[in-house]
Amino acid sequence: MALTAAAGCSGSTGTPPDTAAKPAVEPARLTALHRLPPITGLLFTPHLRSAEAQQKTAIACMAGRGFHYVPVPPSKSPDGADERPQPFGLESSAPPRATAMPSPETPPASGSPESTAAYTRALFGAENKRVTAKGLRLSVSRPGEGCLAEAETRVLGDGRMRWLQVRILLFEAQEQARKDVEKDPEFRAATTRWRECMDRNKVKAQDPVQVQNSLRSAEARRTSPVAAADLRCKAETGYLTTAYNRLAAAQQRWLDQHPDVGDDWKKLSARQNKAAGEVLGTTS
Repeated sequence: MALTAAAGCSGSTGTPPDTAAKPAVEPARLTALHRLPPITGLLFTPHLRSAEAQQKTAIACMAGRGFHYVPVPPSKSPDGADERPQPFGLESSAPPRATAMPSPETPPASGSPESTAAYTRALFGAENKRVTAKGLRLSVSRPGEGCLAEAETRVLGDGRMRWLQVRILLFEAQEQARKDVEKDPEFRAATTRWRECMDRNKVKAQDPVQVQNSLRSAEARRTSPVAAADLRCKAETGYLTTAYNRLAAAQQRWLDQHPDVGDDWKKLSARQNKAAGEVLGTTS
């Protein structure tokens, strides 16, 4: 649904609205808000040493089977903050910051050892040996044998499948918490204040997510009076501060109700960090 601001409309101060969209929250404060939701923090905690250790183990494993394996190096985003979800619509007029994406794997050359069934079997194992971890709604399968499975087992030991399950459960909980926030009285009150502010700016919108979905391009985010009104109303009503605080509370409730998930995450994180140090020859 496209949203538009009425031509020549007035803001709440009686002056024409400024179409230069300003950030809803100062950058430093916004970074702090992003870090409030605890489940999101766990999901976006980087495990670069673990990934590097697994790749080193897999390379050695494949070499032992006579194959040259060259995986794409893990992404080295500083702390995962840039990649964290922004579930409450626009936060500034800038386009979303590009995240460091790994380069795609280069397809093996036809006729090369890497293109053979033997190579695939060595790396991934047999298809009928795959193992599956399940959450409440989602399931994810991984190789049950082969060098990738050996590499994951080297780092996570017998907690390998539990680690994968914990990640699934946390992801599901993050999604559920966002839905639960819609029923939170403080969040609903903040949305009402935001909507009333938008009404004063002659923009009819249900919520900030609807506004974001109506803006089809980076140019629209930067120049649309609807975007400017949205960000201005978020600033005036403290919308994002309330939203992230209530999301953090919803996520913390879930963690409190499922202490085994948080405890296992910590134990398995420590386990893989120790094993990664042994593989990489480091102690920190």
